[in-house]
Amino acid sequence: MLNQQVASTTLVDEEVSTYRKVTWRILPFLTLCYVVAYLDRVNVGFAKLQMATDLHFSETVYGLGAGIFFLFYAAFEVPSNLILYKVGARKWIARIMITWGLISGAFMFVQSPMQFYVLRSLLGIAEAGFFPGVILYLTYWYPAQRRSKIIATFMAAMPIAGILGGPMSGWILDSFHGSAGLAGWRWLFLLEGLPAVVLGIVAMFWLDDGIRDARWLDNTEKALLDRNIAAEERTKVAHGSMRGLFADPRVWFMALVYFCLVMGQYGITLWLPTLVKGAGIQGNLNIGLVTAIPYVAAAIAMIVFGFRSDRTRARRLYLIIPLVLGAIGFVGAVQFESNTVLAIGALVVASVGAVSAAPLFWPLPTAFLGGASAAAGIGLITALGNLGGFFSPYMIGWLRDATHSGHSGMYALTAFLLLGALIAWLTPATLVDK
Repeated sequence: MLNQQVASTTLVDEEVSTYRKVTWRILPFLTLCYVVAYLDRVNVGFAKLQMATDLHFSETVYGLGAGIFFLFYAAFEVPSNLILYKVGARKWIARIMITWGLISGAFMFVQSPMQFYVLRSLLGIAEAGFFPGVILYLTYWYPAQRRSKIIATFMAAMPIAGILGGPMSGWILDSFHGSAGLAGWRWLFLLEGLPAVVLGIVAMFWLDDGIRDARWLDNTEKALLDRNIAAEERTKVAHGSMRGLFADPRVWFMALVYFCLVMGQYGITLWLPTLVKGAGIQGNLNIGLVTAIPYVAAAIAMIVFGFRSDRTRARRLYLIIPLVLGAIGFVGAVQFESNTVLAIGALVVASVGAVSAAPLFWPLPTAFLGGASAAAGIGLITALGNLGGFFSPYMIGWLRDATHSGHSGMYALTAFLLLGALIAWLTPATLVDK
């Protein structure tokens, strides 16, 4: 009996040690890559503070340009994820990062709305597959019971990008404005695009395609990881074709939930500098510093909710909570807009909800999709859901121009977040609470 207890304790210790080794090897690098990805995706929100005036862009032009990225991002996500599944994460993630970094830097040459639209479209094509590819990649290493906190840690890159990117973007806009005869927003695109190219090159040497390719693991560690993944794969659904995947109503329900939370997420990230300025904050650097506050709160909430989700396995509950918080925050931002402190406080609540919801969503579909179905399913859900990234900024921009107010846009985002919470609640607990 004593020998069995010792053996069991030893096995647990080995498992903890192995997963700690895996996490320290891959997670910091992937998180850094996503910080850069997210920064390149949303720095257009800061560039708008100068670019819209310089190029005479209306709110609708900006909203369409900001959102059109997601149409092409969505269209290419499934094929990109399937390519990653076939050729391996190392080469494909490197390709994605290098091309998006080059295109992001090319925004410094924009002169017209059409050029803006074209480059945002190309950026969507280039970056398509990075996020769902990483989510798929993490399923190669971590079983479901460990995945929520890992995804939450990875997706903490979103608020980290806001924490670092806000002050940095404001500083670049002010400090580099006029250097070499270029506006600050042009420097912003150039300087924030270069890190993606560098990290893409590093990815070729740092990442491994899977457990068996990891030379930094010994055979015992590889066998432990393989055994855990194999045990989980036997419980998952593997559709025989894309037709079977499209016919699965669970995939569509997940896509609709993701669409709703993406509406709120990009309502915050692409418009937060404008909303903070509207709340009474002046100066690009000051706006950048204030926008960091909601992201600090969102980062903390993301990690706390992720750990609680893994500990309790109450996946639906810990997705519903941030969605409802986001809705409350958007309403508060409208109600308290005449009071700077209360308005910023409401934006903090909205950010905590809208931003922290995304990592809490992904344990739901990955609980029942496996094999090639996971590659296609994650890509499909991300593609359909990220259409919210198009509709959200375009809807808000159009409503702001049409009503000369941001109220209707905030109320619309509230409705979408509450719809997402309702659908999540209607999802059977036996399917996703694992």
